[in-house]
Amino acid sequence: MRSEMRDGMQIDWDVPIAADDGVVLRADVFRPSTPGRYPVLLTYGPYAKGLAFQDGYPSAWQRMAERHPDVTVGSTNAYQNWEVVDPEKWVPFGYVCVRVDSRGCGASPGYVDHFSPRETLDFYQAIEWAGVQPWSSGKVGLNGVSYFGMNQWQVASLQPPHLTAMCVWEGAADWYRDATHHGGILSTFWANWFDMQVKTVQYGIGERGRRSRVTGHLVCGPEVLSEAQLQRNRCDFGAEIRAHPLDDVYHRARSPQWDKITVPLLTAANWGGQGLHTRGNFEGFVRAASQEKFLEAHGIEHWTHFYTDYGRKLQRRFFDCYLKGDRQAWSDQPRVLLQVRHPGERFVARAEAEWPLQRTTWTKFHLDPVACSLVTHANSPANMTRSFDALGDGVTFLSRPFAEATEVTGPSAVQLVVSSSTVDADLFLVLRAFSADMTEIVFQGAIDPHTPVAQGWLRASHRKLDALLSTPYRPYHTHDEVQPLTPGVPVELDIELLPTSIVVPAGGRIALTVLGRDYEYGGGSGGKLSNFKNELRGCGPFLHDDPLDRPADIFGGTTTLHFGVAMQPHLLLPVIPQRS
Repeated sequence: MRSEMRDGMQIDWDVPIAADDGVVLRADVFRPSTPGRYPVLLTYGPYAKGLAFQDGYPSAWQRMAERHPDVTVGSTNAYQNWEVVDPEKWVPFGYVCVRVDSRGCGASPGYVDHFSPRETLDFYQAIEWAGVQPWSSGKVGLNGVSYFGMNQWQVASLQPPHLTAMCVWEGAADWYRDATHHGGILSTFWANWFDMQVKTVQYGIGERGRRSRVTGHLVCGPEVLSEAQLQRNRCDFGAEIRAHPLDDVYHRARSPQWDKITVPLLTAANWGGQGLHTRGNFEGFVRAASQEKFLEAHGIEHWTHFYTDYGRKLQRRFFDCYLKGDRQAWSDQPRVLLQVRHPGERFVARAEAEWPLQRTTWTKFHLDPVACSLVTHANSPANMTRSFDALGDGVTFLSRPFAEATEVTGPSAVQLVVSSSTVDADLFLVLRAFSADMTEIVFQGAIDPHTPVAQGWLRASHRKLDALLSTPYRPYHTHDEVQPLTPGVPVELDIELLPTSIVVPAGGRIALTVLGRDYEYGGGSGGKLSNFKNELRGCGPFLHDDPLDRPADIFGGTTTLHFGVAMQPHLLLPVIPQRS
């Protein structure tokens, strides 16, 4: 442990936090230079607290700094770190910022096992440690993006006594539905993430983990371990996830208990984060037991608004209220604050009182198999089918042009009747928008620059619904058993489309594409980012292309959509009437 006064802050480097099993975790503590007791903002995660944002994620940093200069103004940016607060923008306002390296990562030794009960217990103990330090007021808040948001849901379920408020910025909640298996289909994101963003900062990798720009010390601890030792000290994350294809004890141990989450919370979602950074934030707002809970939803890259003046000032007003007792700071905050999305990356802020919006006009668009169109009247043709190669381009159903600008904001759902030439089928549903000249309207998503309006997924053998949790606009699947198809025999599927917001301009259209593989944007590549393996083609890194999960002999067959008097497939959309 080392302590120094620097840039107006008292900084304690590599402070030890002893876990109950003897492992010593390491934290950096940034606190005001004036002695006193201050509220704490704490994060616990794997990305190495000493690794500068600029070094670990150069392409993301450069884009954010160039397009949003307010991020870098007012700070030396020497302490900027991936997905956690900049202490130079919090400590001067009377907060202590604590960054804890999670077990086995950065400067903390131990076995790497992400989102495990052991990690959650470490997080709990770090909160309780921070709550009783001589510089602490006893009030601990949690604030971070993605990983540093996801694990908040888990630790809040344990109800640490010193946890006082939490801000979950784009953090998935349900480990199965939000993160590892979309509609029961394995997401390959986590295996690739583990290679690119965790092994590169594992405790003991020496110079491969770089040195701190500020201290010059190795960010991954003083020890240098052999490759064999490093391998023994980490789980095989991708293999472990693949080994649990159903929502079993493994997944439930890494998911929140909604009735146990009672602290005040602010949950911030990204409309364009369909693969990871959307669903959990909305679920958390609806299902957490907290009496004082607030929802915000925005767009653009998933890390950016956490650091902009817009996001930071929103967070600070929240914590000024719940950690400092300044009720006036938050008194005019609506329960729901939506950045309603328009084409061209234009967002219009609007206050609401609930989610989904009470004034929603739930509108059915029936799938017309003759013209491949979306129509608002129920049609009853003779029994018809439309088939497509499961690994091909699928079938697209297109609406008529809207006579006036039309807002779609909320969760959506699709009902299909489907058969397969094999014993299973994966359904990938894409809600799309087109301008009057039939150019597809895409957005800068949480990661991919060409993100469609919304997406949904379902493996047909996972079609079993939870009757208690399902609603017409949010079908909820149990994912607790496999119900194989009989080739050629149709079954009814209810499929969730994740929450979204889009104002389709007059003359524009919506479309629903049904296919058996990931969406790809037809207008060109989105390039690559330094922290992901794959090229960005429309879904970012959230792909479903594991051949072990999707063997071609099962998921490469022919999928057939069925239509008829008793089978009326439709898209249910949340159309929002204009306020008078």
